[in-house]
Amino acid sequence: MSVQHAKEAVGATFSLPAMLRARDLTFEAVRKIAEAIHPGMTEGRGGEVAQEILEAMGMERLWHRNVIRFGPGTLETFYGEFTPDYVLKADDIFYVDLGVVWDGHEGDAGDTFVAGNDPEMAACAQAARDLWHEVAGRWRDEGLTGAALYAFAKARAEAMGWRLNWEVKGHRVSDFPHAIYKAGALGEFDALPTTGLWILEIQIAHPTRPIGAFYEDLLIGEGAAA
Repeated sequence: MSVQHAKEAVGATFSLPAMLRARDLTFEAVRKIAEAIHPGMTEGRGGEVAQEILEAMGMERLWHRNVIRFGPGTLETFYGEFTPDYVLKADDIFYVDLGVVWDGHEGDAGDTFVAGNDPEMAACAQAARDLWHEVAGRWRDEGLTGAALYAFAKARAEAMGWRLNWEVKGHRVSDFPHAIYKAGALGEFDALPTTGLWILEIQIAHPTRPIGAFYEDLLIGEGAAA
């Protein structure tokens, strides 16, 4: 088995339609959680709300912890410290990052949301989404490797006036558990990523203010979701 094939290995029960369903359910959960978060809520309570909503939706299990970050915490990565006592302000920013197993397949989705009307916060959240779609478009249209995608993302983020968090470079997903395949980061994958197996993560920071934004989604080729 080649190195690429080993890093893109899947189990006997793997199904692309099941991966797409897991992705869609996880994004549905992200949206529901965001709708339930409001100014005056602590970050710790936001994490509890996320768990409650996922359980109500009938999740099978988590494959990674729920990551709910408020305010300056949006600069933190998955591995950063939480600030459970931080209270979301009337004008504030937060992100939701979920890794959930549905029917034996891993969903992974993340997005950033704004409370209030701060234009720079809104611009930051939208820029993360826009950059994600631009980078994913390069994957679809030009067949770039994972490493090349992140080199492009860094250059584009800077051109757009934001700072890309270079530590956040995507990862594998699959039928649970993907971790047995030891695939490493998408940003270190020197081949064309296969549809339905890789999460493209984008995290950016404001150039001067202590706020950031995060967006992640499954790389899906044209027609795969049809």
